[in-house]
Amino acid sequence: MSVQERLHKVLAHAGVGSRRRCEQLIAGGQVTVDGKVVTEMGFKVDPAKSRIAFAGQAIRPPKLLTLMFHKPRSVMTTTKDEAGRRTVMDYVKGLPERVYPIGRLDWESEGLLLMTNDGELANLLTHPRYGVPRTYHAIVRGELKPESLEKLQKGVWLSEGKTGPIRVFVKKRDREGAVIEVTVREGMNREIRRVFARFGMKVKRLKRIKVGPLSLGGLAAGQLRALSHVEIDALRNSALLKEVNRDA
Repeated sequence: MSVQERLHKVLAHAGVGSRRRCEQLIAGGQVTVDGKVVTEMGFKVDPAKSRIAFAGQAIRPPKLLTLMFHKPRSVMTTTKDEAGRRTVMDYVKGLPERVYPIGRLDWESEGLLLMTNDGELANLLTHPRYGVPRTYHAIVRGELKPESLEKLQKGVWLSEGKTGPIRVFVKKRDREGAVIEVTVREGMNREIRRVFARFGMKVKRLKRIKVGPLSLGGLAAGQLRALSHVEIDALRNSALLKEVNRDA
């Protein structure tokens, strides 16, 4: 599958300079693609196939790397934070390749977060059409009524639209709250917290334990590990299988 990325972004990832600086270099006619000078802003290339050069030197695309990270609570899932709070990028300093978070986990949540420089994989895991499932362990406060569970299974209206069906497995329940596993397929901002708030419940703890076929396992908070080719293929297949079934 061909993956097209903006030329200035590819140059920046290769360490040529900031994105703004790379735009200036392109505009100045200092970058070639397949032997031809490119000055068009927004020009797209396939970094794995296109021959890109700056000042006569070939630009090699970064080696693809995908990591599983156990995001702790009180950490931002952003590349930088204006308030100076710790971000997930603080945990990947010193790696040979620069990676970025796929999707997000909010400040209060923890658990499995994938980080990569593979744009194709990131798209498969975040685009709504693929609907890769994400499973969370949650502690909620408030009575979880049978009628609420029934409505969750059908989807809940939020400001962005209606969620898909939400699967809830109740591990423990009483009048004060419940311990549950929740599986969703959308990536709406703070979706689980907002959905349960619609039914008068508050999510006290939220931990993502699974993305597609991958489980967090025993990876401790703040730790990360590289995914194997087998695991990455399993992630791709989990997304593409749904697309095949939908088209069928």
